[in-house]
Amino acid sequence: MAVQQAGGHAKVETSNFLMIVLILITVAFGGLVEIVPLFFQKSTTEPIEGLKPYTALQLAGRAIYIREGCYLCHSQMIRPFRAEALRYGHYSVAGEFVYDHPFQWGSKRNGPDLARVGGRYSDEWHRVHLHNPRDVVPESTMPAFPWLEKIKLDEPHTFTLAEGFQVVNTGNIQAHMKGMRTLGVPYTDDDIANAPDQLKGKTELDALIAYLQSLGIYGPKD
Repeated sequence: MAVQQAGGHAKVETSNFLMIVLILITVAFGGLVEIVPLFFQKSTTEPIEGLKPYTALQLAGRAIYIREGCYLCHSQMIRPFRAEALRYGHYSVAGEFVYDHPFQWGSKRNGPDLARVGGRYSDEWHRVHLHNPRDVVPESTMPAFPWLEKIKLDEPHTFTLAEGFQVVNTGNIQAHMKGMRTLGVPYTDDDIANAPDQLKGKTELDALIAYLQSLGIYGPKD
């Protein structure tokens, strides 16, 4: 009995190169079908009602948050699950993060999610907590950050991060805001011109607290 010649399906299965090419084409097409429509949906490209850009002090605090690696233990994205909403508040929506470059969603939680931490605690609570977390949460494994209250934002700094990102202060906050504006954050010329005044007399601790107190305050409520 004659053996039938291999068809197209068999050729694909017996050719590593052809199989790889076809898999890449399939994955690319599937990805485009899922991703491209998001660029045209208002819910993912436009800010939610009332959302405001970070102030100069909050933006400086955000840079400190990233510098100190807070994102390694704290996410900023509440998933749409009942257990998450009961613990942290309304689930996160894309329009909340339009002005975040980069966003701080994260997927690892050694500590609680911070997406809705703004206004949940007083400034003094945050001040004590950041100086020594065990003073307010005895079982906390979070490291202390006592040096933040000693560094003034309006004083020159001579050190930089390992990644080369200089500490935010009155000397570079305007450049930072101009960079954010090129990415679509609606900072005005006045916002940028007045930015150094917002940082005068403030410490890195003040800036970080201002940033934390801004998280989630414009998002959906329960």
